[in-house]
Amino acid sequence: MERMSSSVQSWVEEHKLSSIGAVWATAVGASVAYSRRRAPARATSLRLIHARMHAQALTLAVLGGAALAHRYYGSSERRQRQEDLDYGFKSQLPPATDAEGNENERWSW
Repeated sequence: MERMSSSVQSWVEEHKLSSIGAVWATAVGASVAYSRRRAPARATSLRLIHARMHAQALTLAVLGGAALAHRYYGSSERRQRQEDLDYGFKSQLPPATDAEGNENERWSW
């Protein structure tokens, strides 16, 4: 089960906009179907307005959850990138002393 959830998670991470669009479209369809079943006498335009409103609320909730997940799961990746960046920066600095132990001109005041 864990492999399936990680594969779904990686797919959603790669296709963020498609996932959000699919959630929105599904929410609109489900809301219209529910509204049709519950109040068949309601006007179609009113059904669509309510469906869009419900879909927007659900989409905002999904975006909020995605932001929290990104913050939670992305923190370790961000920390690792920062460590790599620091190491990469330090490796590019010239040595403070040469082979004989004399101080490098760039490091002397």
